[in-house]
Amino acid sequence: MRELVRGMCSDWAVSIRTACGTIGFDRTTFHYKSRRADQAAVEKRIKEICETRVRYGYRRVHVLLAREGWGINIKKVCRIYRELGMQLRNKTPKRRVKAKLRDDRAEAVGPNDVWTMDFVHDQLATGKKPRVLTVVDIFSRYVPVLDARFSYRGEDVVATLDRVCRRTGYPKTIPVDQGSEFVSRDMDLWAYQRGVTVDFSWPGKPTDNAFIEAFNGRFRAECLNSHWFLTLADAPEKLEAWRRYYNEEWPHSAIGNKIPITLTKLGGISSLSP
Repeated sequence: MRELVRGMCSDWAVSIRTACGTIGFDRTTFHYKSRRADQAAVEKRIKEICETRVRYGYRRVHVLLAREGWGINIKKVCRIYRELGMQLRNKTPKRRVKAKLRDDRAEAVGPNDVWTMDFVHDQLATGKKPRVLTVVDIFSRYVPVLDARFSYRGEDVVATLDRVCRRTGYPKTIPVDQGSEFVSRDMDLWAYQRGVTVDFSWPGKPTDNAFIEAFNGRFRAECLNSHWFLTLADAPEKLEAWRRYYNEEWPHSAIGNKIPITLTKLGGISSLSP
């Protein structure tokens, strides 16, 4: 309507009052100027959050924005979230998946730049099935920890990571899958407090986290399948022995046949038990 009024004023040489009166358009509406702040910045930030936290809905996005000091209510976050096409419940054909809206992961360029972690299942001589938390530094291929437990919760993952990071330093990014231990509030709070980005893979896409998948295959073939754990207490010693061998003796072709520990911030220091 504003364009129509402007056109009438220009073509017929009449005042705004006359043009508005002719078409019944309120002059206060014509002169109104929006006070809404430019939302380009908040749109950009919402996109950035969704690119690394692909399973976050608008409610969790709003929590992160509030933590960062954005003065925005949840309804506006919901509207922008939907306008950007980030809602997760709208399933699209695989040929037109929303993954194309999410940027590719950045390449690791130094030690503690990108870690990756996952769980591997095994079975004891007694028939019980422990889970082993495996963690790998993508740049150096260094393995800071192999931790076996019968059950793992988010708080257990946080405790293990904190114990290890006090010795090796904290990573910038950790790509993980959609396991309940990794999407827990304990993990989210730990990452926020430590300045670590948790990068979630797409569900059912193990190739999103290929480094840890490849390591877990090697770990199973050369450690788990080669040892018989009588009890859970028997596992840590054997896992630690293999971890040291892998970090201090294994020549990796991907890093020029070097051993992982030489590319870490630990330098040539012998591995210490975590």
